[in-house]
Amino acid sequence: MDTLRPAATPLRPAVLRLGVGSFGAVHQFRRREMMHTLHRQDPSRFAPIGVARILKRPLPPALADALFSAAQVTNVLTTLGIAHRVTGPLNAALQLWTMTYRNSWGMIFHNDNGLVLHQAVLGLSRSADALSVDALVTHLRTGAAHGETLWQGLAPQRFDRAYGGIATAMNIGTIAIYFISGIAKIRSPKGWAWASGDTLREQIAADAVRKEVFGTPAPKAAAALYNSKAQFGVLAVGTLVVELGAPLSLIDRRLGQLFALAAWGMHVGIQVVMGIKFKYNTSGVSYLPYFPVGRQLSA
Repeated sequence: MDTLRPAATPLRPAVLRLGVGSFGAVHQFRRREMMHTLHRQDPSRFAPIGVARILKRPLPPALADALFSAAQVTNVLTTLGIAHRVTGPLNAALQLWTMTYRNSWGMIFHNDNGLVLHQAVLGLSRSADALSVDALVTHLRTGAAHGETLWQGLAPQRFDRAYGGIATAMNIGTIAIYFISGIAKIRSPKGWAWASGDTLREQIAADAVRKEVFGTPAPKAAAALYNSKAQFGVLAVGTLVVELGAPLSLIDRRLGQLFALAAWGMHVGIQVVMGIKFKYNTSGVSYLPYFPVGRQLSA
């Protein structure tokens, strides 16, 4: 109980809310034009998945644009902690919708899964009880009259397991993504032989060729590594250790931080070798829940 849901102050989830929300705001702002273009593709390319399965045909582009914009507005409101009991859950729903709808057009991308899961946890939990507009309003209404300083109002020193459990819930979402990915590898036709590195080598080679065919230079690291089967074996084993070992990160804080560093390094390696950017992961923001901020009570 103390490991998974320690009694912590509201400062802990507040920092996560600000970090994840700020990343999401910048990340989606940069993709606005891409999303608008996607909403105007040939309707025959629309293959709804997840919550978008309620649609038989794509939404009118203007409506899809409006929903995407609404998701960005609610994300800002949630990040600032404005009327969080309303905007938090609404943001969670809109983020899920916009990313699912985006993945209903052709290829299904997985690089936003962690961000959407984390936004859902933060939106549906008490993550705005500190460092938020809501906390400031509460302070001005009651705290100031009782001699409470502004900082005491923005970062209350009360302890609750609900605050300590938010980071764990976010980490469980992270773990699920990695563990499922690891299971998919060993359930492939290669099975545990995936660890030999042959499949990984073939994937990197195919990705490099595809880039060259479509006019994008392949990363130099791909060519440098291709002739070294031994290195691919090391990379494959390391990948399986990180993904299948992800659940162990909940056992101990140090194990969790070691996992976070290893997973971050893995994504940096993927970017260098394949040119594929998992921006949420390489930014480090996705692993913030493994590095808790704020006090917690001793067991």
